[in-house]
Amino acid sequence: MKIRPVILCGGSGTRLWTDKKHHQPKQFIDFGNWTLFGKTLERIKNSIFDYPIISTNKKYIREIKKHLRLKGFKNYKIVLEPAKRNTAPAILSTALIKEIPENQPLIFLTSDHLIEKINLFNKSIKKHQKYLTDKNIFIFGIKPSYPSSDFGYFLSNRVKNRQKVSKFIEKPNLEKAKKIIKKNAYWNSGMFFLTKKSIINNFKEYQTKNFNYCLNSVNKSRFKNNVYYLNKNEFLKCKTISFDYAILEKSKNINAINLNIPWSDLGSWKEICKIYNKLKIKYQKKKNIFYRPWGRYTNLYSGKNFLIKELYVKPQGVLSLQKHFHRSEHWVVTQGTPKITLNRKKFFLKTNETIFIPVKSIHRIENPYKKPVKIIEAQLGSILKETDIVRYQDIYGRVK
Repeated sequence: MKIRPVILCGGSGTRLWTDKKHHQPKQFIDFGNWTLFGKTLERIKNSIFDYPIISTNKKYIREIKKHLRLKGFKNYKIVLEPAKRNTAPAILSTALIKEIPENQPLIFLTSDHLIEKINLFNKSIKKHQKYLTDKNIFIFGIKPSYPSSDFGYFLSNRVKNRQKVSKFIEKPNLEKAKKIIKKNAYWNSGMFFLTKKSIINNFKEYQTKNFNYCLNSVNKSRFKNNVYYLNKNEFLKCKTISFDYAILEKSKNINAINLNIPWSDLGSWKEICKIYNKLKIKYQKKKNIFYRPWGRYTNLYSGKNFLIKELYVKPQGVLSLQKHFHRSEHWVVTQGTPKITLNRKKFFLKTNETIFIPVKSIHRIENPYKKPVKIIEAQLGSILKETDIVRYQDIYGRVK
């Protein structure tokens, strides 16, 4: 039996935007003729998968249908939630639609992850399909490429021919993250592989009320043009709870599929800057390179209310002491050791370190060393032009 992919696509993306009025859902941001939701749809264009089911809300249905059309999906189903209730009700309600048989293998994917080495990912799914039962759950772990406090982790032990999860660790601080990585902890990717029967059994055991509310909501739903409109009165009774808290941390039948592949949820501008640094050859164009007395900058990509640049600060180069009224900035150092001024503080940053520059903060970058400094900069705001610079000091005489 083919695997049915279920894509969870209800996130609002507020973590990325300081100005909530202009925030965009992360999964639909155009990063340069590609979106995370589009990449997710591309991943399931494989013979091991059946047609997709998308869990979302009314606000995103037009964007979702546009993406499905662009990626050539004619067969699909959409399940519309009438309100946000986190991932447990979202997962349960999509699994309960009648056209899915009880022995159906389901893979739950988030719509906002960037995954590389897709062949290895799909191969691992196919390999573990034969181990699915009516009670167990497989979660996908990603081998950490660095310690992070942004992700949850889990530990697992080999039992026979599988990895059994022994412990979940919810977003540890940086020091704890370093320690558990040494114990071979993996990032919890938020992707799950199980059967419909397993979902039913686990929710009946650990979330009885939510199970009944979701079942009633699905049974009373309205279906039109490939869309299930869940019953609002029943769905609103559901407790707002994540699948991790509702099921994973209670069930004794959690197995892991541990992967060592490039993965990111692009949940911060630091991660987005890293992606552009990795792909910058694709975005670099001579007409977008601008030379300055301190070095040069390259506009890599101009998006909706954001601009990604690479700054090259030559040895002894000093940018002006400045501020902006209409934009904030995120910097990720990719080479060298710049000296940073942020309001009254002065300090050095190392490679891979990041800093946030709020609107109206006085700031400066200096390179006192012999090695050039490179920084990927994400500018966020309503005005992203050089005209939005107020200079206070400048060694090149540019203060008026």
